[in-house]
Amino acid sequence: MPVLTFLGHAAFRLRDKGKETLLFDPYITGNPQAPMKLEEIGADYILVSHAHFDHLGDTYEIAKREEATIISTAEIAGQAGENGLAAHGQHLGGRHQFQFGSVKLTLAFHGSGIPGGHACGFVVDYYGKKIYFAGDTALFSDMKLIGELDSLDLALLPIGDNFTMGIDDAVMAASFLQAREVIPFHYNTWPLIEADPEEFKKKVEDKTGSKCIVLSPGEQHIF
Repeated sequence: MPVLTFLGHAAFRLRDKGKETLLFDPYITGNPQAPMKLEEIGADYILVSHAHFDHLGDTYEIAKREEATIISTAEIAGQAGENGLAAHGQHLGGRHQFQFGSVKLTLAFHGSGIPGGHACGFVVDYYGKKIYFAGDTALFSDMKLIGELDSLDLALLPIGDNFTMGIDDAVMAASFLQAREVIPFHYNTWPLIEADPEEFKKKVEDKTGSKCIVLSPGEQHIF
C-alpha cells in the first residue's frame, strides 16, 4: 500500500515497496521542520510545483545524485535540462503517463518563482490511488472541477495563510474537492505562517465529508 511521509513544510515522499518513489517540493536544506538529512532521501521522480526556494529546494541536487526525473512546468523543466538533469515538462491541464500512473498539472494561484512561468498543483494517479497536491495556492472555485474530474483518495492542502490559503479557505477547498482524506501542509515553519492544524481538522470533519489527518514531520500515512 502507498506510504506518504511528511518531510516538513510542503515536502512529501510517496512510495510503495518495490515501486517508484516520488518526492513533492523537496525543501530539506534550511527547512527547520526537516525530519531527516538530505542524503537519506532518494527519489525516482521529483514533482515541483513552482520555483520559490522553499519548494524547488533541493530538487536539483537530489535529481543529480539519484538520476531522478523532474516533473514540472515547461519553464522549470527547461531550466533543469539546461543543468544537465532529466526532466519532463508539462503545463496546466495536461496529463502524462509515467511508469507509476499519471500526472496532471492543475491551476495554482501563486507566483511562479521563474520568469514566464506559472505555479501549479498536481493530480497524481499512483498505482490507482489519486492524490491532489495543491502546491502553494489561493482558494479558487475551479477546485470543484478537480474533484469532479478525478475521484480523489487524498488531498494535500496548504493552510498557513499570508502566502497561501488560510484555514477557512482551505476548509472550503476541501469541501470543493471531496477527497476521502485531507492532509494540511505549509504551516508553522516560521511565525508568519503559524496555524493550528487541529482547528483545521475539526472544521474539515465538521463541514465536509472528508477525514483529516494531521502529520508531524517524519510521520507516515498509509492509504
